[in-house]
Amino acid sequence: MTVTAPAHAASPLLDLVQPARPTHVVDIGANPIDGDPPYRDMLAAGLCRVTGFEPQPDALAELERRKGPHETYLPDALGDGGAHTLHVAASSGMTSIFRPDPSRLGLFNGFSEWGRVREEVQVSTRRLDDVDAVDAFDLLKIDIQGAELMVFQGGRRKLAEAVAVHTEVSFVPLYENQPVFGDVDQELRGQGFLPHAFAAVKRWPIAPVVFGGDFRQARHQLLEADVVYVRDFGHPESMTDEQLKQLALVGHHVYGSTDLAYHCLRQLSLRKVVGPDAPNRFLGML
Repeated sequence: MTVTAPAHAASPLLDLVQPARPTHVVDIGANPIDGDPPYRDMLAAGLCRVTGFEPQPDALAELERRKGPHETYLPDALGDGGAHTLHVAASSGMTSIFRPDPSRLGLFNGFSEWGRVREEVQVSTRRLDDVDAVDAFDLLKIDIQGAELMVFQGGRRKLAEAVAVHTEVSFVPLYENQPVFGDVDQELRGQGFLPHAFAAVKRWPIAPVVFGGDFRQARHQLLEADVVYVRDFGHPESMTDEQLKQLALVGHHVYGSTDLAYHCLRQLSLRKVVGPDAPNRFLGML
């Protein structure tokens, strides 16, 4: 992806906060089948760099084909550092180190076929804390079909510097022994994060009911969601100046969270890191 504008032109906020380094995004499970990542515009403007992980060869090849100057992609499978069986599903978006649960898949239209295991591959996973290629990062985006909790538990040291986590969570487990929303929520809260936004919510019809001739059209049943967690801004004293700067940038550029960015600027102003008028100057730019 090419840079479309100089950083200072693309982000007046950048001029206000003057971070020590560009925002660093780590994307685990960067398979492009899921569409554009939430940080797409920030990357296109040259405001961040990305270190991505994708163990599926076809998906990794497509990422390499598309990548721009600020993107690096690695083939590592991240997890708990142990050896696992990768269950390659008919739909690559359902490939997981957890075995799909046929009884659960059968509850929802389409999933029995999408989750059909067509191959099993032995993989060695690495803990995030053990990956030397990943230095300090600010936003972790992760979607690895149930193994997210493993990564959070194996990345506590590096996550201590991060200010935001964008993770898929499951309300109804589709895999055997899959951690669900409550498990992930408890771990991230324990690491000092708070839920900030539902970036996406997936509902799905319970089989075999079909509404309006569309087997994907749902009523109420929750299946999965993308949840954004941020560093607990209720305790700014536990955050460094750089963390507040990066949270302002991620909040504004990735999620449009004007109030969160303003809060961070206000804290920086109280510390005399930015000018006293910086919060209101930011609002005036919008």
